[in-house]
Amino acid sequence: MIKMRKLLVCLLVLVSISALAQKKKVTVVTFYANKMVEFDDLGAGYDFLLQDILKLRDDPKFNLAPLLEQYHNNFFNDYSKEFPFDLVPEAEVFNNDTYQNFIPKYDVKDYDAANYLVYDKYKYIYEGFMGKDNEQALAKMFTDKSDGVLFVNVNFAFEKGFGVGSTATIKMRATTRVALYDKNGNKVFAFTENERSKKTGVMVGGVPIVKPEKILPMCESALTELMGDLKKRISKIVKRSEVML
Repeated sequence: MIKMRKLLVCLLVLVSISALAQKKKVTVVTFYANKMVEFDDLGAGYDFLLQDILKLRDDPKFNLAPLLEQYHNNFFNDYSKEFPFDLVPEAEVFNNDTYQNFIPKYDVKDYDAANYLVYDKYKYIYEGFMGKDNEQALAKMFTDKSDGVLFVNVNFAFEKGFGVGSTATIKMRATTRVALYDKNGNKVFAFTENERSKKTGVMVGGVPIVKPEKILPMCESALTELMGDLKKRISKIVKRSEVML
């Protein structure tokens, strides 16, 4: 009888240790690219570029889908290994009716659909400044499946290159934001990482040539540079996040 009790105690201890050792889980709730290329870095006097940027956004040839697909695959298959938690299978998000029917605060359907390219069955959901309602709602929605929710996006922006006047060049910068919130919707961490493209564009009369065949290769180059050592950066940034969840 004593041996049996000792065995039961040992089993209970092992079960407790195993439970504690299990990684926490996090649900990715949005994954998208911004199709509106920013141009703030060019300085004042470039407001006229907005019309060209809108045309670029709506041009089928400006197809960011392959770039977003590559970033998504790298994120889930490679970068995610550096997180001290596991990611919930995406099918549990895509097949969740509550998620699919969720209407985020600040949701502007036509505007969002035009400006943001979301991956697969994700929804565009705003996070960040004044985004508390969305963060808390998504955290509550998946509280039975995970210990937190993760928001991921990538955007592109023009940057001045070298030269002036007729010899001026332009670069593209890719920036990703990754933000984690716990099951109560409180921010655990949020970080942005960015890199410039190796490919360079030209400016005619000080104005960028905003055409898909010129801009898309620069976006691809910038994202390639960003993804180059993102795994190492993520490892350094989130190494303490498990304790905070």
